[in-house]
Amino acid sequence: MFLEELRRYGPESSARQIDRAEAEAYCKHLATSHYENFPLVSWLLPKELHQHFYNVYAYCRWADDLGDEVGDPARSLELLEWWRQELQACYAGQLRHPVFVALKPTIDQFSIPAEPFLDLISAFEQDQTVLEYQSFEQLRDYCRRSADPVGRLVLYLCQQHHPQNVVWSDSICTGLQLANFWQDVARDYKIRRIYLPREDYERFGYHREDFDHGRINPPFLELMRFQVDRARQFLNSGLPLIEQLPGRIQVDIDLFARGGLCILDRIESIGYRVWETRPKVTKFDALKLLAGALWRKAFRSR
Repeated sequence: MFLEELRRYGPESSARQIDRAEAEAYCKHLATSHYENFPLVSWLLPKELHQHFYNVYAYCRWADDLGDEVGDPARSLELLEWWRQELQACYAGQLRHPVFVALKPTIDQFSIPAEPFLDLISAFEQDQTVLEYQSFEQLRDYCRRSADPVGRLVLYLCQQHHPQNVVWSDSICTGLQLANFWQDVARDYKIRRIYLPREDYERFGYHREDFDHGRINPPFLELMRFQVDRARQFLNSGLPLIEQLPGRIQVDIDLFARGGLCILDRIESIGYRVWETRPKVTKFDALKLLAGALWRKAFRSR
């Protein structure tokens, strides 16, 4: 599906430039058809922010797909560089791609700098060449560019981009990405990616060749216990952000943060045996998370 979009709107496209209304409709379609949780998020968000979130989401979706859906790392790098040039043209007032036609008014209204958008491109470029990480410091730097910018963009849209809020937001975003990594150890290894840092797994006595066999042994279980606790610390450290945000946006951020904590709880509940089972957040879990977020929002409003 994305390759068809690329033919239609990519660098070799001859499609006419569409107007803002068409571009916004395109971004809305991308957001509501690609992201299974977006209807819930849209319902919780203030209505006046819906289109702006669609526009930002569409940018992220395109950047992500240019990195993951092309099937050729060299070609992905070329296309990500094209996407960077389109972003720079957008900031210069030259609008060609429908995503940027829609995104430019959002950038202007909320005074969003280019940095978080550029950081995302940098991370997706790194995905083409880096498949394993030697240290947690290197992995954290990757999260800083692949996850943290999303939270910073949300802060801009909510007009809450302040230094302390950024610290809390970064902590939540990194914690959530780490939770996703630990949930998907087996799935990521199938595409030859290892996010568990070498310095960590070697310290616990796990070996590189153990990945080839999906070996579950005491060193692996201790390694995963350590990584789950580390991710949980990031998420918990960011929770103070929630009560700094306005209105129902508190519920959105509460859901994301505690959704990450729920993933970690599920990993713990299967005894950290993620080679055998991919832990999932169930529909019942999601309902509990929503009920809890709404209750906490009501309690804070008293």
